Amino acid sequence: MKEKAISALTPMQYQVTQLNGTEPPFDNQYHANHREGIYVDIVSGEPLFTSLDKFDSGCGWPSFAKPINRQQIVEKEDNSYGMNRVEVRSLEADSHLGHVFNDGPVALGGLRYCINSAALKFIPKEELEAQGYGEYLRLFK
Repeated sequence: MKEKAISALTPMQYQVTQLNGTEPPFDNQYHANHREGIYVDIVSGEPLFTSLDKFDSGCGWPSFAKPINRQQIVEKEDNSYGMNRVEVRSLEADSHLGHVFNDGPVALGGLRYCINSAALKFIPKEELEAQGYGEYLRLFK
């Protein structure tokens, strides 16, 4: 199943999720998305983030204060490119998502999950039920 999902990825989605790449800032699908809904892993479909926790950090990528379920996120030390960061990966598909930083809004918990749009698929609130994510409608009540 995962192989089929991987073969359907665009070159950018593959570069980001499978090769630990980064898409261009400000020039990506969900940076300026303000619709209500959830963001799922582009490979596995596992629910990762909600629009309720999304904020504009000014970094050029979608930023979230927290994941829907911390157990669906794996954090790993990343010392690539001479930087000391914490990489964020999805649990089920092991997709590279982005990084988490401690410079988020204090009122939202102080974290900033800086996530590549190419690693995500957005499911609008009005389509949650039809796409098999009906249990997440409760988040928006």
